[in-house]
Amino acid sequence: MKNILLLTDFSNNAWNAIFAALKMHEHMACHFWLLNTYEPSFANILGAKSKERLGVIYDSLAKNSSIELDKILQYLEINHSNKNHTFEKRSVSNDIVNAVKEICNEKDIDLIVMGTKGATGAKEIFMGSNTVELIKMINSCPIFAVPSKHDFKDLSKILLPTEFTRSYTKYELDPLIELATSWKSEILIIHIAQEFLLNEEQLANKKVLIKRLGKVEHSFHNVEMQANVADSISTFAKESRADIIVLINYKHTFIEKLTREAVVKKVGFHSQIPLLVLPE
Repeated sequence: MKNILLLTDFSNNAWNAIFAALKMHEHMACHFWLLNTYEPSFANILGAKSKERLGVIYDSLAKNSSIELDKILQYLEINHSNKNHTFEKRSVSNDIVNAVKEICNEKDIDLIVMGTKGATGAKEIFMGSNTVELIKMINSCPIFAVPSKHDFKDLSKILLPTEFTRSYTKYELDPLIELATSWKSEILIIHIAQEFLLNEEQLANKKVLIKRLGKVEHSFHNVEMQANVADSISTFAKESRADIIVLINYKHTFIEKLTREAVVKKVGFHSQIPLLVLPE
């Protein structure tokens, strides 16, 4: 059974990610952990005249968090009943990164799911600050980030960008292969570059990738570099009608380029397609 962590702030964005996760894993045995994190705002802390006042604030936030999580559990049990799925809630007073780290270690989480959207006034930016922070700080568990307006229906095409500059270890592609097998998906492997002649190391890494994918349907595609990596990936994803984009969180590769502060703020990741980030 898979342990899947669903992050929620009770927004429509978070609900959308939950629905996507349930649909994507509808045929798999899963235990879902619903996690909400809360902390008093800085203004409330400054305005507190005593420890008692601060305690009241914490109690109020804790109570509201628990009530809202119960509402989600009740809704899912009534409207999304699935014999393969069970649910449990977790309400934590902590920042999101530390809370996620703790529950991932404690509950042996297999996948983190979150809704994601850009900052106010920058709707074209796919990855919000929480998404970027989690991708940067957590490299022990896959992260599934779902855009706010994405309506998950199918998983027939999975996009995997690569530069063939690193070999693929035995188990790091397992989450990708599991999904592709379950949905009978085709994996579209794209090489983004200005020149596509591979050196000996890249050719060797490509052979390893073919071996790792085994009998999963896959194909290779050369994609000419546009203004930046994000645009190149997004354009091909749209043209190929890919259902999700998969990136492996290596150092000095696509994910680092996509999550650099300058890229996120100035360029963004212009995609309405979910992103699955696999740990190294």
